[in-house]
Amino acid sequence: MEFTAKAISEFLGGEIVGDPEVKVNDFSKIEEGRKGTLSFLANPKYTKHLYTTSSSIILVNKNLHLDHKISATLIKVDDAYQAFASLLNLYVQSVPKNTGVDAKAFIDPSSVYGKNAFIGAFTFIGKNVKIGDNVSLYPQVYIGDNVTIGDNTVLYPGVKVYRDCLIGSGCTIHAGTIIGSDGFGFAPQEDHNYKKIPQIGNVIIKDDVEIGANVTIDRATIGSTIIGQGAKLDNLIQIAHNVEIGDNTVIVAQAGVAGSTKIGRNCIIAAQAGIVGHLKIADKVIVGAQSGVTNNIEKEGEIVLGAPAYNAREKKREFVVSKQLPSIYRRFNELEKEVEMLKKKK
Repeated sequence: MEFTAKAISEFLGGEIVGDPEVKVNDFSKIEEGRKGTLSFLANPKYTKHLYTTSSSIILVNKNLHLDHKISATLIKVDDAYQAFASLLNLYVQSVPKNTGVDAKAFIDPSSVYGKNAFIGAFTFIGKNVKIGDNVSLYPQVYIGDNVTIGDNTVLYPGVKVYRDCLIGSGCTIHAGTIIGSDGFGFAPQEDHNYKKIPQIGNVIIKDDVEIGANVTIDRATIGSTIIGQGAKLDNLIQIAHNVEIGDNTVIVAQAGVAGSTKIGRNCIIAAQAGIVGHLKIADKVIVGAQSGVTNNIEKEGEIVLGAPAYNAREKKREFVVSKQLPSIYRRFNELEKEVEMLKKKK
């Protein structure tokens, strides 16, 4: 499909600088731009490519000022990154969706699925499962007994959803993710062995959640592990039993959250951060990459860094001082020698 700059501008509410009739039929990165493609410029680091790219149309922020003449047609918008995301969403929606049930899928007779469902080859659906409209289950998905999946949700190949879990509408779960595996619960015995504690709860994933590839979300011991509405989880994340993650919280790759911790709304947990169990983290908290959170964070909007994690401003001051330690140490030794010399003179 081809779109003119005029049509794209009207869809985005943008302002055209250049030829409104120029056409594009694909996307490209600005540094690798090709004729007939659309690119965007949001990060100032890539501004130099604006003058060399072969892209036909470029989305830019309205406050951009040109230093030289360019060949591409610009569409100026309030936020080039968000505008580009809107176009990508429009493109994805235009791609024909798979529908129907593959002959190699197994569906228990007690389970039901809605209209326009896609159930791929070697998918297994257990007893009393309820699947909504427009749901896509790609090949080799496993759905355990008594699971509910809301409308317009997509489970990519190899996703496993254990029994009794609830997945909301408009969710996307990427390949290899496991929902509802047993939480890590073992009771130490007098003979130094460990007795498994049955995990009889479930996982509840609310609407509009996206979960990356190879994520593990453990079922609760009792009650529910809860992923709040609009939360976004990157790849390779561990969420332990009875954790609660607030609405619109973002967790980045390789982070881990231990059992029964409650994370507030609109938080950002950066890559490789670790959070110990039974903590409470306030709304809008930012936990820096590779931080280790060992205590409650009670102040809304606080930013923490380091291991153990504490206030980012204090952590930065500590870092500045630590860089000066070698010179401070040398100065200390010099002063110590001067004091010894003064003592000898007495």
